[in-house]
Amino acid sequence: MNRFGCVFMICVVAASAGCRRDMFNQPSLRPLERTDAFRDNEMASRPVVPNTVARDQLEEDTEFYTGKIGTNLVTTLPTPITREMLRRGQEEYNIYCSPCHSRTGDGNGMIVQRGFPRPPSYHIDRLRQAPIGHFYNVITHGYGIMYSYAARVEPADRWAISAYIRVLQTSQNAQPADVPAEERAKLQAKK
Repeated sequence: MNRFGCVFMICVVAASAGCRRDMFNQPSLRPLERTDAFRDNEMASRPVVPNTVARDQLEEDTEFYTGKIGTNLVTTLPTPITREMLRRGQEEYNIYCSPCHSRTGDGNGMIVQRGFPRPPSYHIDRLRQAPIGHFYNVITHGYGIMYSYAARVEPADRWAISAYIRVLQTSQNAQPADVPAEERAKLQAKK
């Protein structure tokens, strides 16, 4: 046998060793099929281990994740209000809410201008007096013709939007007496 034939045979033997189909033809079971793989000889799919939580699904703080305490809506924000949170709320509000509610919250967004039903203004008494959990709940579950944004907006961002809605309400209905005296003096000095 010549040198080429010898090299060819080595290549054929090496290649044929890698042609096993064990990884392709693995044993498998149907979900509810009986199996002897487990001691109880029960079904192939196993019940979930008690207290198992899927990654990123531990929602232990029910107030934060539901916007409710029991069946009552939360009246105070469950997270600290920061400038960054309000910026995030404004950003998310402008993306998801302003097409219908407008950037000022008066309910005259671009969608309304195109003929769709007008949502209520955030500046009406009913919504100014609503607990902050109401806005979180509406974002989460929808209300009227507004559909749920739970799949689109994370819980922390829903709270940020709710806080920003309160900022909009305050900005549209603020009185000079609402400004602290020292800040009021600074504002008057700038005039």
